[in-house]
Amino acid sequence: MVVPVIDRWFYVKALGGVDAELRRAGHDLVLYNLGGPGGDRDRAFRRSMLRHRVDALVLLSLVLDETERTELELTRHPMVVIGGPAPGLRNVGVDDAEVSRLAVDHLVSLGHRRIAYMGGQDEDGMNVAVPYLRRDGFVDAMAAHGLAVPEELMVDGRFSFAGGLVAGERLLAAGDRPTAVCCASDEMALGVLLAAQRAGLSVPGDLSVIGIDGHEYGATVGLTTVAQDPEAQGRTAARIVLAEVDGTSAPAVGPAPVELVVRDTTAPPAPRA
Repeated sequence: MVVPVIDRWFYVKALGGVDAELRRAGHDLVLYNLGGPGGDRDRAFRRSMLRHRVDALVLLSLVLDETERTELELTRHPMVVIGGPAPGLRNVGVDDAEVSRLAVDHLVSLGHRRIAYMGGQDEDGMNVAVPYLRRDGFVDAMAAHGLAVPEELMVDGRFSFAGGLVAGERLLAAGDRPTAVCCASDEMALGVLLAAQRAGLSVPGDLSVIGIDGHEYGATVGLTTVAQDPEAQGRTAARIVLAEVDGTSAPAVGPAPVELVVRDTTAPPAPRA
């Protein structure tokens, strides 16, 4: 299993799912941590992985360059990607445009019209398609409701708690602040909640906040979210490559299920004077 980093919630949960399924089937897991953007991808893709005996590869939130793809294809290993599409490879993951639509539909159904979006790229190596798909899904969903998204309401939270806090503070300091913020990850949404608290704003009285992912910390603070199950996605990915290793038919895979979980951070917007 190849991961960009090992300290992100989604990665840890997906890793646990893959490991559990492999152990159940009597196989061992070999983990290659690329170490983020400063790591040595060459070590994993061009040397280490080809020296060791492995039966299959599970790639977590990675997009491969042409040289990496060529090296891996030479091994003829079964391969699957978890968390974001990669051209030419099987993918296990959610429909990222759909999760954004669910979030927007929820906020609009409550009466929100001035809705900000917090997304951006993850500097630690997340599949670059995921942030773009969630952003485009948000814009398309807003357009379907006849709502424009001003440029100042599209902000970069770096897909992290710290990034969400910084971007949230800037967003909420503006004169005409939004009534709701749709965050492309729960970690960013948690940062926005702290930014709102520091600004003296009530959630959801003054500001509604929704995230995407289903992080357990979100449940602790009552965050409304569109939840996915990365552990189940890890199990599915493992079953796909195990079937190929065993010479049986791999299970068909559609988009992983998601669920709108309404908690305490979303409500109708308060009337403005």
